[in-house]
Amino acid sequence: MAELSLPVIDLAPLSNPHEDHASIEQLATQLGRAFEGEVRLAKKTFRKENNNTYRGFFPARVGSDNLKEGFEIGPHEPSTIPKSREVRIDLTEANVWPSESIASGFQRASEKLYDELQHLSSRLLSLLAVALGKDQSFFHHYLSGSISTLRFLHYPAICPPAPQQDPCCTPHTDSGILTLLHQDATGGLEVLSPDGRWVAAPYVPGSLVVNIGDLMAKVSGGRFNATYHRVRSSPGVERYSVPFFFEPGVDCMVRSVDGDGEVAVYGEHVLTKMKGWVEFQDTEKIPSIVIDVEAINPEKA
Repeated sequence: MAELSLPVIDLAPLSNPHEDHASIEQLATQLGRAFEGEVRLAKKTFRKENNNTYRGFFPARVGSDNLKEGFEIGPHEPSTIPKSREVRIDLTEANVWPSESIASGFQRASEKLYDELQHLSSRLLSLLAVALGKDQSFFHHYLSGSISTLRFLHYPAICPPAPQQDPCCTPHTDSGILTLLHQDATGGLEVLSPDGRWVAAPYVPGSLVVNIGDLMAKVSGGRFNATYHRVRSSPGVERYSVPFFFEPGVDCMVRSVDGDGEVAVYGEHVLTKMKGWVEFQDTEKIPSIVIDVEAINPEKA
């Protein structure tokens, strides 16, 4: 049986600016210092006195099958929506940042990378719209109030090294539309093939891995499949990756291009998914997540 490999597509014709590998590595180094010295940026889930619930730092959870720590940001000027007093996870909250003394230039470089990946996502969505038989502007309303997330992830080295590679991020699909991933040369990312085999997604210099999310599979009417993937540890070696999750606005109505099936309100969709994400699970108890549905979508109230 022939060995499977993932396709590599040249996006140079899109003429999109991008950060080089050295710039990403510098960001990762700065972030490592921030992880060590800026625990005050931890989400409320992990530090009760903090107010940030969605953006900021989350530590690795000992005993978790998703062994990673990370820092995440959203848009520079988050959109605002009416919220009930019961909201526990604020999808539109402002970013929090490490001080310049800890990570000089980190905020500026991160915001630049965020903007470029948001732009690339919009270009890819235009291409996908055409592939689905629609006008290239079909997904433009997804950009209104977009709450896309840029994550800087660190997978600590497993010491002592395990006798074999174990999952440090269990098999899953991403919940949203598209994921653009920059990974380091460590490797470990694997994708499930249609015939049930795990296929390595190796580091390719100057490239991004693109995953289809659950909602894009739904929107495509089943023409696209959500990318089922996992990360396996490299014994005794730490790993860095920078995923960008393209997300529409909180109140965006997501429906199939065929016009059938249920309509999903993005904010409701992602909040429901969060109940299973380890970085949003309280160490004492998992908090309920409530959003003012009537304010977002009166038709569903």
